[in-house]
Amino acid sequence: MDALHPGRFFHKLDHERIQCDLCPRECRLKDGQRGLCYVRFNQGGKIYLGAYGKNSGLAVDPIEKKPLYHFLPGSRVLSFGTAGCNLSCGFCQNWHISRSKELDRLAGSEDPVSIAEYAVHSGAKSVAFTYNDPIIFHEYAVDTAEECRKRNLKTVAVTSGYVSPEPRKEFYQYMDAANVDLKGFSESFYKNFCSGRLAPVLDTLEYIKNETNVWLEITNLIIPDANDSEREIREMTEWIYEHLGADVPIHFTAFHPDFKLMDKKRTPLETLIRARNLALKSGLKYPYTGNLSNHEGEMTLCPKCNKPVIERDGFYVKEIRMEKDRCLKCGARIPGIF
Repeated sequence: MDALHPGRFFHKLDHERIQCDLCPRECRLKDGQRGLCYVRFNQGGKIYLGAYGKNSGLAVDPIEKKPLYHFLPGSRVLSFGTAGCNLSCGFCQNWHISRSKELDRLAGSEDPVSIAEYAVHSGAKSVAFTYNDPIIFHEYAVDTAEECRKRNLKTVAVTSGYVSPEPRKEFYQYMDAANVDLKGFSESFYKNFCSGRLAPVLDTLEYIKNETNVWLEITNLIIPDANDSEREIREMTEWIYEHLGADVPIHFTAFHPDFKLMDKKRTPLETLIRARNLALKSGLKYPYTGNLSNHEGEMTLCPKCNKPVIERDGFYVKEIRMEKDRCLKCGARIPGIF
């Protein structure tokens, strides 16, 4: 397949430059120049996507690995991504994919129909656009999502939420669930660690929750001495409660040294537990811990009777004590897509 695919969401600036309007970076590109994401570039005064039809591999995973805990629990999801990213996170744990500039070395070459068919034959209930941010391969993701819909497959975006309003509106028309990586809760963190801004991510979170039917969960990777202060976690969880509601699950996950932050220590379990307790105090009903074994932090508890309704061992569901979306013990409704 020819990976050179026409892109959208750009406008001309002058006789030789165009501006990419896909994300808040608004890269201004001369002819032949690539954006920071690397996969979108100016050729002859138009945007092209160089990663269309190319992927960094296909894998069938538990949906809990995305992580999504209130979306088809216990089901399998076909995961795929491309290369590149529109943020520059020094702590990226998929950096060999997200920062790759070797498009010709991507492992797979599948068109949208092939990916959807592979998902059906693998027994997956959904397809996840993940590994790197699907925003940057917007056209490939949307075309694949359309093929998934034809086959009654659900679609999942695992994303940083760093996207501009117009493409965001189209993108989330084709998604059934999203896990947004809320990397920290200060503009200084986003500037210093991600070369980005916090405000557009918060705007995306509010858009997904309040203006779409997409099921939303949030991940916060906690990095020691970077975004792990009690103040920052409290402010973040209070913002989520006020702007998104008590029912949005949040996953506090442990950092391990990687990429450009090899000097940082691993996140201790005690930090994750503290963050979970702060979230509960802020009024959030479904805070979880991840990347470190913690039975209590892996369970879904009924907010009414406090009994476990979903028990997990890591990414694997051990038992579901629900009738559709109702707690078997007390009948309380558990929010999600079950």
